[in-house]
Amino acid sequence: MRRRDFFKTAAAGTMTALINPAFLHAGEKSDYPPYRAITKGPLFHWGAYYDQIHFDPTGRFVISNQVNFEGRSPTPEDTIDVGFIDLEENDRWTKIGSTKSWNWQQGCMLQFIPGDSSEVVWNSRGEEDFFATVYDIKTGEKRILPKPVYALAPNGRFSVYPDFRRLNDTRPGYGYCGIPDPNGETLIPENAGIWKMDLKTGENGMLFSFADVARIPHADGRPFPDGVKHWFNHLIVSPDSERFLFLHRWKQEPDKMAWNTRLLTAKADGTDIRIVSDNDMVSHLVWRDPEHIIAYARNPLAGDRFYLFNINTGDATVYGKDIMKVDGHVSYLPCTGLRWILNDTYPNKERLQTPFLFNLETEEKIELGAFYLAPEYKGEWRCDLHPRASRDGRKVLIDSAHQDGRQIYLIDLAGLNLD
Repeated sequence: MRRRDFFKTAAAGTMTALINPAFLHAGEKSDYPPYRAITKGPLFHWGAYYDQIHFDPTGRFVISNQVNFEGRSPTPEDTIDVGFIDLEENDRWTKIGSTKSWNWQQGCMLQFIPGDSSEVVWNSRGEEDFFATVYDIKTGEKRILPKPVYALAPNGRFSVYPDFRRLNDTRPGYGYCGIPDPNGETLIPENAGIWKMDLKTGENGMLFSFADVARIPHADGRPFPDGVKHWFNHLIVSPDSERFLFLHRWKQEPDKMAWNTRLLTAKADGTDIRIVSDNDMVSHLVWRDPEHIIAYARNPLAGDRFYLFNINTGDATVYGKDIMKVDGHVSYLPCTGLRWILNDTYPNKERLQTPFLFNLETEEKIELGAFYLAPEYKGEWRCDLHPRASRDGRKVLIDSAHQDGRQIYLIDLAGLNLD
């Protein structure tokens, strides 16, 4: 395998583009579907998270973030641009705004509002709080929402969102700098937690606090130990917009990289909080339907694997036990009847990341490529693939740094038999 060499700019810790722009296949497999870069240097681009809508309803436009550096944490003064790519006009990139509220893993939560809308939304920062900007890519009209967004309801009516200030402290790479957490020294705040906002009116309010959820004992009755700091991460609204899931995490300070996790769901009004998985580890996940969640989690059935959880009965079924053995950014491929999962891997020993499809009925696995990630991309500013499908399930976007620094690539699934 040929290794990629990096060179540094004068600014310490800042990565620039890879010197050798050649694409690295694992074994140069000829049966990978075709792909192409839809962004290019010298600036860097990424779409961010895997559970968001990044294609407009027509499939012509793709949204993206743009930045002029890599390889370090954002500072309060670092600004990124947001824009869209026209797939029918030579992948032309058009700027629609900018923001100082962003991170490497989830960007500024830039995403299309679900439905047939041509509106996109992203988070911004004011003097004392974060807020959201809504922009219509057809008309150019812009409006402001008073609070930030995170997970958007599939009906397009509301968003639920966590405390981005606390996330920046507890999980760098997922929160926003620039506004310190007023509860930074408080282990279990009563005045912060998860909020809900109407995407039309901006009306908003807190649904429940960190303390409310910490008072819910473990499934086996154990209370939480003293001296642990609590936070919430990874919210997703159910397909019928009636409930949402969230990860409740806690850790013993000052060990900032070791934490425990349980998965819970609640009604959209914050009531009826239920424990779904409570074995100390839950990672990436997605709703299958209003009653089921697939998640990489720890469970006595098979250890750390992907499981299908029934939120009503608590039953768990292992998925892809001997194939999907490692964590990845999982979603269901649209328009395939919930038969195909879209997933990826973290870098293997050869530093290759692989997006793939997995058929839940036949357990067929289709690899979509193998993308090299240099060791310099690590920790908070790593470049995960975060595969995300078009609305018709025939194209996949990934973020990859194998060629020209962090850029966006489009994989064409049209030649695969997915019916």
